[in-house]
Amino acid sequence: MCASSQTWAESAATMTDADKFLYGDRGAVNNPLAQADWATKKLVWVPNEKLGFEVGSLKEEQGDECVVELVDSGKKVKINKDDIQKMNPPKFNKVEDMAELTCLNEASVLHNLKDRYYSGLIYTYSGLFCVVINPYKHLPIYSEEIVNMYKGKKRHEMPPHIYAITDSAYRSMMQDREDQSILCTGESGAGKTENTKKVIQYLAHVASSFKSKKDQVHGQERQLLQICEKINFDVTGYIVGANIETCILFPANPDQFEPITGTDDVWFQHGDLLIGGGGEGGEQLMSFN
Repeated sequence: MCASSQTWAESAATMTDADKFLYGDRGAVNNPLAQADWATKKLVWVPNEKLGFEVGSLKEEQGDECVVELVDSGKKVKINKDDIQKMNPPKFNKVEDMAELTCLNEASVLHNLKDRYYSGLIYTYSGLFCVVINPYKHLPIYSEEIVNMYKGKKRHEMPPHIYAITDSAYRSMMQDREDQSILCTGESGAGKTENTKKVIQYLAHVASSFKSKKDQVHGQERQLLQICEKINFDVTGYIVGANIETCILFPANPDQFEPITGTDDVWFQHGDLLIGGGGEGGEQLMSFN
């Protein structure tokens, strides 16, 4: 992690490849010129059919309408007050937790996620939630070294990551002696399966109970099935078993789908994976859904 006393240019030179996809460049955050420009021009977000929203400078208010000068084109347009959304000060650019935004609106959320994504930062917190945007490429932020970086750390001490969410849930399970759940949800192709794998990877490493094996999943299955996993721990925090349940996502006629080759001809499967725990049958267990 880069020292706070360093300038961005100095710290960037010492960054590893992984650091660039975790910390990013927030050099404009404390730029006084950017802050002054934002305040002087009264920058706001206005709707745009192609872009969703674009930056405008508020020039005049006329009853229920406002005159706004579009920053990119210089064109002046009249827009209903209700369609204008406030813009956050530059110090909130690429903020790690969107709950910190002064102006929490649709345009600001989309802008922050887009800016972070284009900077290689795919994880962003939104309060208790972690928003993930699929990069559709491999990133060097899932190594054993990165796992150890997040191990035992509080969420605010590290950049947003699925490992931070997983570690927080694991520590809560151990401290409070209560079951914990992590829900990965999103549209098809959003990266639910991959992030679920990262959760299991982290838990397997932290618990040091067994070595994980790579799963081979047929490409068509993501349209049909969702894998739900329940991992069981003993009271010392070691993994002693797991349940894997495969369910149909949408009620539909199997004839609507192409056959899945290389697998059993079934539409619903349920399996249990048990790893030797070395304990008695009545040993107390905690679960991680």
